Amino acid sequence: MTTEREYDESSVESESVSNRRLWLQLALTAVAWLGLGIADALITWRACLNEEQFGGPSVHSGAHALYFFITALLFCLAVLTGLSSYRAWRKLSGARGFLEAEGRERREFMSQAGVFISFTLSFGIIWLCLPLFLIQMCLRTH
Repeated sequence: MTTEREYDESSVESESVSNRRLWLQLALTAVAWLGLGIADALITWRACLNEEQFGGPSVHSGAHALYFFITALLFCLAVLTGLSSYRAWRKLSGARGFLEAEGRERREFMSQAGVFISFTLSFGIIWLCLPLFLIQMCLRTH
């Protein structure tokens, strides 16, 4: 009798995480990483255009601030997506720790993959942003 009751409670918890939410958690960090790459290319192109064509002064500090703001915003989005995936995994999984997790069903696997993707691409966002603080913006494109 208790096993039926436990099964019913777990099915109620798993229904609270929709498939749409799982797909969003899985893809949102990748979209943030891709968006940062596109923003990096566009901001660098626009900021360095004057220096390349006219030999003008170096890049305006507003370009650095804009790039930092976009990076911080997308990094926060990636981290929040990872936390949301982790909470969904906790609802769907019966494992006590994340290192013992197996992802036995599709929904559990998707939430676990969302955590892994968020973790790795968040580090990618950090690595993409670091050259901005170490190398001049126009020099890193050459």
